[in-house]
Amino acid sequence: MKPISAARDEAVAGSAPRVPSVRWALASLSLSMLLSSLGTSIANVGLPTLAQAFNASFQEVQWIVLAYLLAITTLIVSVGRLGDITGRRRLLLAGIFLFTLASTLCSVAPTLWLLIAARALQGLGAAIMMALTMALVGETVSKAKTGSAMGLLGTMSAIGTALGPSLGGVLIAGLGWQAIFLISVPLGILTFLLAHRYLPADRQAPKPERAGFDPLGTLLLALMLAAYALAMTIGRGSFGPLNVALLLAAAFGVGLFVLVEARVASPLIRLAMFRDPVLSGSLAMSALVSTVMMATLVVGPFYLSHALGLDAALVGIALSVGPIFAALTGVPAGRLTDRFGAQRMTVFGLIAVATGCLMLSLIPETLGVLGYIAPMVVITIGYALFQTANNTTVMSDIRPDQRGVISGMLNLSRNLGLITGASALGAVFVLASATNDITAARPEAVASGMRITFAVALALIAAALVIAQGSRALAMRSTLPGDVS
Repeated sequence: MKPISAARDEAVAGSAPRVPSVRWALASLSLSMLLSSLGTSIANVGLPTLAQAFNASFQEVQWIVLAYLLAITTLIVSVGRLGDITGRRRLLLAGIFLFTLASTLCSVAPTLWLLIAARALQGLGAAIMMALTMALVGETVSKAKTGSAMGLLGTMSAIGTALGPSLGGVLIAGLGWQAIFLISVPLGILTFLLAHRYLPADRQAPKPERAGFDPLGTLLLALMLAAYALAMTIGRGSFGPLNVALLLAAAFGVGLFVLVEARVASPLIRLAMFRDPVLSGSLAMSALVSTVMMATLVVGPFYLSHALGLDAALVGIALSVGPIFAALTGVPAGRLTDRFGAQRMTVFGLIAVATGCLMLSLIPETLGVLGYIAPMVVITIGYALFQTANNTTVMSDIRPDQRGVISGMLNLSRNLGLITGASALGAVFVLASATNDITAARPEAVASGMRITFAVALALIAAALVIAQGSRALAMRSTLPGDVS
């Protein structure tokens, strides 16, 4: 793979013609991101109701959420690559149609397991939408506006995540659990119509230049990611022999996948990509930062309710502050990225996240809820700035025929970070609280566990800062005259 800096001019020169209405094209991409994010968060609030409706255990209804997330995690890179080969606009339209159809099937599912199957199908549609929405930005806006477009997508993702629980609660109370899936149908139809009308047509390469699809690599990657995701999620915090076996299977899958990709003519992921320090560094930073962000979702509710003694309503309000600031910060973060440069804003975002983690690792309980919210606002603003700048760094400087697969890899790194954070930092929190049952822990123990968890999170962000500086230095060295590496 060419270094990102060297591929920039080629990417710009090879971009598709601009669409007649950039605003309407961005509207369709924004709605795609909103729908896929809403699908992630809106079902969580309905799990107790669904357990009653289908007379199922909590462990069984959890698969309604898990099936969606597994489908996204295991398939997002593959569908991104498929979009590069067959046409990103065509596949995005298919993904929106599939998501809308699956939403309808979810709402009429007569049994729990048919609902879970429909959610997996919905997750496939969401994977296509997530991967190709980012990839199509390069064909929709000028390079100078890439940061602003990425910021807008980040805002829509945050809105979808934040809106899901509250909207889902209202819909269930007023119309029943079916409404949390039906709400996506009219939005999906609108998104499909806008995308069909305003997104640029796919440009077909001559047949001799078209890359083939890699079915074996696709299967191995899906199985490997599924094994890792299940190892990190099943057991609800306990780590038994099955989890270990799944992790070993995932590790074996990594080796087998690398071996296959090095030998096939048209690999799913070209291993030479990882020689690019900017790309590999961006993927690593995305995983680390997402791991830390999941800690805020895992630790926050317990700290607010058990250490500070807030009731459920106040906990919900306090937790909503982060997504609200993420939604408000996305577009300004994009503009700052366009103005001051993506690499600089990536570092500033990481410094802000580190500052918030440091505050939470030192904060006394006596400061109350405001003492928790203030650092969370700093972390959220930093995350929005980092995510926008990091995505812009990668997506604005790659070859057009690689946009889909690299967009999928960026989304995958984020998902793997979230999965890892829920398991690993959740375990750190329980261990640091010195209790087997966090719900029965003393307030002082929960507060101590929160501080130690965010001290670990601070170390992860420090590692991300080292990667940011190191990848930048390596990228600069690779562009020096006479460099033959």
